[in-house]
Amino acid sequence: MIGAMIAPDTPRPRAPISRRADYRAFRLITTRWMDNDVLGHVNNALYYSFFDTTVTGWLIERDLIGLHDGTMWMVAETSCRYLSEVAFPDVLTIGLRLGKLGNSSVRWELAVFRGEADEASAEGHFVHVHMNRQTRRPTPVPDSIREILATMQI
Repeated sequence: MIGAMIAPDTPRPRAPISRRADYRAFRLITTRWMDNDVLGHVNNALYYSFFDTTVTGWLIERDLIGLHDGTMWMVAETSCRYLSEVAFPDVLTIGLRLGKLGNSSVRWELAVFRGEADEASAEGHFVHVHMNRQTRRPTPVPDSIREILATMQI
């Protein structure tokens, strides 16, 4: 047998829910009234905005965004696992860590914490590819940037 088959009705084990201590950096996000959808909680699409704001803010604060050096970061993949609702007027803390540092890509791992909660309300990842601004082709992450990014690994 090449691989074990899982019956369709067999529940898959869920990964444990993240805690604040699992992350290296944090950004506060204040929800807005307009963030709530008809179901009374923050719309799922906004979590990606929270992730983008957190990652991009961290990069800008360290002058790693590449606005002036001919490079840029492009998003190649995102995901989010929703665990519990958040809604206006919640103040959220977005946790950030580096999951994987490749040759020309970075996998950021993020979590959304509601108020002072220690357990995440949502978890996701965000893959950035380091690109040449002119050619739009991947380019290796320079060693000077790799050193800074490596500080975000757990």
